[in-house]
Amino acid sequence: MKIEELSALEVSFNQLIENLLNKKAENEQFTVRLSSERSQFTRFNHAKVRQTGCVADGWIELTLMADQRSSVRQFPFTGNWDVDWQLTYVALQELRDELILLPIDPYLVLPSGTNTSREVHLGNLLAAEAVVPNVLELVTELDFTGIYAGGVVIKAYGDSNGQKHWFATDSFTLDYSLFSISGQAVKGTFAGSNWDKSAYIAKISEAKKQLELLSRPAKELPRGQYKTYFAPAAVGDLLMMLSWGSVSEADIQQGNSALAALWRQEKQLSTAFSLKENFQRGLVPRFNELGEVAAPELPVIEKGYLVNTLVNSRTAKEYQKIANGANVSETLRAPEVSPGNLVFEQIFPSLDTGLYVSNLHYLNWSDRQTGRITGMTRYACFWVENGEIIAPIENLRFDESLYRFWGENLVDLTTFQEFIPEVGTYESRQLGGSLVPGMLVEDFTYTL
Repeated sequence: MKIEELSALEVSFNQLIENLLNKKAENEQFTVRLSSERSQFTRFNHAKVRQTGCVADGWIELTLMADQRSSVRQFPFTGNWDVDWQLTYVALQELRDELILLPIDPYLVLPSGTNTSREVHLGNLLAAEAVVPNVLELVTELDFTGIYAGGVVIKAYGDSNGQKHWFATDSFTLDYSLFSISGQAVKGTFAGSNWDKSAYIAKISEAKKQLELLSRPAKELPRGQYKTYFAPAAVGDLLMMLSWGSVSEADIQQGNSALAALWRQEKQLSTAFSLKENFQRGLVPRFNELGEVAAPELPVIEKGYLVNTLVNSRTAKEYQKIANGANVSETLRAPEVSPGNLVFEQIFPSLDTGLYVSNLHYLNWSDRQTGRITGMTRYACFWVENGEIIAPIENLRFDESLYRFWGENLVDLTTFQEFIPEVGTYESRQLGGSLVPGMLVEDFTYTL
């Protein structure tokens, strides 16, 4: 998107906020959230383009509050002032008519801060016509499948209290798989704000090496406990479970958190394990749905101890806690797991004999109260003996407690970290991702 187009959208959004301020009644308050993007999507299959095109999308979410009640409308945002204001004004009238019919919300939080911010992160993305040759030049002879999504994503906020935030970032993600003749696959992701050809070459080269290893006959392993190295992508999969009933203060208070035993200090994780929210990379906005701004960094787990949960203002009001800028769902937005001492060259010697796990899928809680997670191995997972890859493995289901694999059974974390991007595109392109190391674990439990 050209700078002029981006500026025009910002001007239109600001004008919409000003008009709402002029139209609101004395007893009314409002919040306005904007999500917009200009993205190119290109889908590949068998190293050929199967679908490509550009999407210009945007929507406004208007929340009106009065007399301890609130209601929401969502409608398109085009950047055309006449169209946008007409849609907004109709929504405002509908919300007014609706509010008087709704029950009182005892924990309704009204906008109260005075925060303002503006972040625009310009990148160096591939031009639309350059995506296909740059992506396919290294994989033309392979069964390459994936989707490229790139462009500018905008998140903005304004409210009746004068808070205003604007966040725009150039970014891309390439979510891909390389398939063998037997149907086995190596999965990878490549993402950023600047297309780095040398980094892409390195990614594909490593994937090709794993693809060659997948040509060996697969080894079927009996269920049991195995020493396991989890590559960063697999660690990222496990980490995201903490956003589903773990780090939320509301889940703690309601008895739904897998970290409840850690919170009560009945259990402790390994001193090698530390987790924080780190917004300093500028990949996601720091403001939440109420315009509140999170700290640049928030430690969550420090050396095995739970030191902070994620607390939004509604939870704080209900349970008399102090809010820390968490979003409405109290989920991780910019998680980072601290590195350890395991250098890359020592991964296989340290593993010696066991499993090398590249990716996981179908994760779920099998027993949330004890922190037990179940799921399956997926893509390019190998059996290792004496520090050498012997064979790919048949898929295994695991069932293990985070109090073990991030606790007493955690051997070490790698000295390096990898950024595992969010690649979801439901409703809109997702931003951010997790920064995680690989990890080596003793006696990880595989059930079938």
